Amino acid sequence: MNSTIFRQFADIDTKEIAPGFFSKLIHTANNTINFIEVAAGNSVPDHKHIHEQLSFVLEGEFQLTVNGEVQLLDTGMFAVIPSNVRHSGLAITDCKLIDVFSPVREDYRDL
Repeated sequence: MNSTIFRQFADIDTKEIAPGFFSKLIHTANNTINFIEVAAGNSVPDHKHIHEQLSFVLEGEFQLTVNGEVQLLDTGMFAVIPSNVRHSGLAITDCKLIDVFSPVREDYRDL
């Protein structure tokens, strides 16, 4: 098996990127893909970054606030957050999420 192409998800270390947000991070040349597990009630404060962000809910309900607009995300909805736009989030239930960032999150690569 070519390990530069095919890899084991179980081999990725889990890192706490914010209080209660446990992530497995994959970095490519152009993107960071963040697989997150978060327990109900945990939140990420209002912030912004240079990265475009796509946010998907695989399980549960996650309240996302983007530029002051509050939206409850579930498995049927996703968000596209432009670069430098303020956003925050709250896990309404236990959640499994995927965030995709472009360009690569160098700050996450260093965790």
